[in-house]
Amino acid sequence: MIATLAGAFAALSVVAGAAGLAMVSPMGSRPVVGSLLPVMPARAAGSRVGGRRRDRARARVRDRQVPQLLDLLATGSSAGMSAELSLRRAAETLGGPLGTDLIELFGRADLGARWRDELESFAIESRSPDLRRTVAVLRRTDELGASLVEATSDLADSVRHARRAATLERARTAPVKMLFPLVFLILPAFLLLTVVPVLLTTVRSIR
Repeated sequence: MIATLAGAFAALSVVAGAAGLAMVSPMGSRPVVGSLLPVMPARAAGSRVGGRRRDRARARVRDRQVPQLLDLLATGSSAGMSAELSLRRAAETLGGPLGTDLIELFGRADLGARWRDELESFAIESRSPDLRRTVAVLRRTDELGASLVEATSDLADSVRHARRAATLERARTAPVKMLFPLVFLILPAFLLLTVVPVLLTTVRSIR
């Protein structure tokens, strides 16, 4: 809805700007810049809407990469790597939004920041529950000296199971959500196309 309004506003602004250009007198008594000013906020609004849409799409892709991150952490830990090194190698292997964000995170750590603090801040800002759970597992295994391999493997299985359950739940509720367009949109159109012509033909034949 917002994108539609922004597009309509942009179109109207362009028309207004063209009209302003056409009305400029030969002596240039009316400035051209003033007629083009409405185009600027419309473009800014469209850019904001597009930016939010891209951010949401990027966040969804990043969230889908969390199970892969957990698998890579388990693999690196089983090879004898520390949690930090495993996370660095996982970031390089992952690619995508999550890999890019983690590489930037370790870039700040190389400049003097504490990578654990940066990781916790990143997990909070991402608003991803699975990513926050991953960071909590890393912190807990480091504090207790537990096995990172088992913890990340168990968490990966848990995340995948929860996502499968959510997918199945959405699939079960799909028929209920389809009832409204079926009853109020498709069925009336079907009746108009099939029953109404037959009734009209019958009425005319009776007359």
